[in-house]
Amino acid sequence: MASKTVSVRLKSETLEKLGAMAEAMHRPRAWLMAHAIERYIEHEAWQVAAIQTAVDELDKEQAELVEHATVVRWLDHWGTEGEVEPPSCR
Repeated sequence: MASKTVSVRLKSETLEKLGAMAEAMHRPRAWLMAHAIERYIEHEAWQVAAIQTAVDELDKEQAELVEHATVVRWLDHWGTEGEVEPPSCR
């Protein structure tokens, strides 16, 4: 796959650390930055997909929801002797 050039601003300290890592790994800084961005996207993609699924369910009125006040009451008892089971979705 063809690659394209982008520009990114980094703090001097971050750039120095990046340079040191790249040197230690015998890789160019650009390779290390591309690798880090690719790994970040792979790691975080689940969250974007989960949010989109929730939005789709809300749009279709198929989402299982819990009232805010119910969650607050549950959290107020969390970790106490009076702790209760988590609320169920409706």
